[in-house]
Amino acid sequence: MQPFELSLTAAAAAVQARKLSPVELVDSVLDRIERVEPQLGAYVTVAAEQARGAAREAEREVAQGRYRGPLHGVPMGLKDLIDVAGVATTASSRVRADHRATADSTVAARLTAAGAVLLGKTHTHEFAFGLTTPQTRNAWDRGRVAGGSSGGSAVAVASGAATFALGTDTGGSIRVPAALNGVVGLKPTYGLVPRHGVTSLSWSLDHVGPITRTVEDAALVLNALAGHDPRDPASLSPPATDYRPGAGTDLTGLRIGVPRTYYFDHVDARVQAAVRHAIGELEALGARLVEIDVPMTRYIQATQWGLMVPEASAYHEGSLRTVPELYQDDVRILLEAGELMSAGDYLRAQRSRTLMRAGWARVLEEVDVIAAPSVPMTAVGAGEETVSWPDGTVESVSDAYVRLSAPANITGLPALSVPVGHDPAGLPIGMQLLARPLGEPTLLRVGHAYERTQSTRGLATVA
Repeated sequence: MQPFELSLTAAAAAVQARKLSPVELVDSVLDRIERVEPQLGAYVTVAAEQARGAAREAEREVAQGRYRGPLHGVPMGLKDLIDVAGVATTASSRVRADHRATADSTVAARLTAAGAVLLGKTHTHEFAFGLTTPQTRNAWDRGRVAGGSSGGSAVAVASGAATFALGTDTGGSIRVPAALNGVVGLKPTYGLVPRHGVTSLSWSLDHVGPITRTVEDAALVLNALAGHDPRDPASLSPPATDYRPGAGTDLTGLRIGVPRTYYFDHVDARVQAAVRHAIGELEALGARLVEIDVPMTRYIQATQWGLMVPEASAYHEGSLRTVPELYQDDVRILLEAGELMSAGDYLRAQRSRTLMRAGWARVLEEVDVIAAPSVPMTAVGAGEETVSWPDGTVESVSDAYVRLSAPANITGLPALSVPVGHDPAGLPIGMQLLARPLGEPTLLRVGHAYERTQSTRGLATVA
């Protein structure tokens, strides 16, 4: 096995035992980027020489006994909404062509302090306002979408072009590309990971979280990210927590909620079968399955868009007035539409969110985790704009991909996407797990237990 193929957990163990040097690890991943990047387009920019310099410093620190922890010397990609001092934050947009960050974001600073090595900035759907990341290709099939908006981060991890990466999630933008590329994506509880220095799409819905190859990897990254930052007004002050899941797989006594409504409606039969099989695996590990009803389903889409679109338009108000021609058409149209929404519409969406949070809280008194599909179908072909369901319903691709993810953004609940197989075309399928606020330890325990029942996954084969 080449170093670029190692999970974060495996790479960390090898670096700590001095069986693998950070230089060897970073060089292997950079070589992998050179091979696959022309086909996949995961990165906006690659800082190869800076990464090699940081790897040499990490190697010196290990030799001197100054091991910083499991991220020490591990190469990462950061979604290009996340500021790194002296590096451009383009948001994959011509609007930001001349932008350069003057200071590190909180998450970049925390990862650097933990010893992680920045490889470069990964592509996003422009300003994170989309679910496909059109400039990036799916790691398993280059003719299909990567998912978005953190498509570059997910493709980099899935293809071995990063050992881990960060994404952002406003309506599914970590979980959707993670599911479509066969990797793990964690959207933490709203406010658990600070967003200072991260370009906003919708401040009341935005989250930052890891994209990794395994659930344990996600826990290691979350350990470095979580914690209060007064510069983010939504930042929480959680108790000190080690998010690493235990080695056991016994889920006896755990209650898994299986939705009767919403999450299995208008879902591809192959996706549904794979997710229900995975839920059966959880039951075999001792969990008790409990059927639940998802509250206020008819209001989910209107609430998500009613919050996100006007908040995004408010953020972009100045540049939308001065340089509208620099936006891609799909994003510009959404931003202009947001300016037509009334204050009353926005306030009704906020009221709906309040009621929805209360409804979900009641459901989560009855169960510990909810299990459902991450997305209703696998990766569609690049350029496909709609999906047709057997009952004749036609849905836009973006609406379909956001549909199952939006509830966790509206409510702020933590959500984890875990790979649970492939469809007959070889495209990955993801299962989504949701829990109570600050329920990450339970989510990660369940995801890790499921993962341990499965054979080891390889990297995406298309690369």
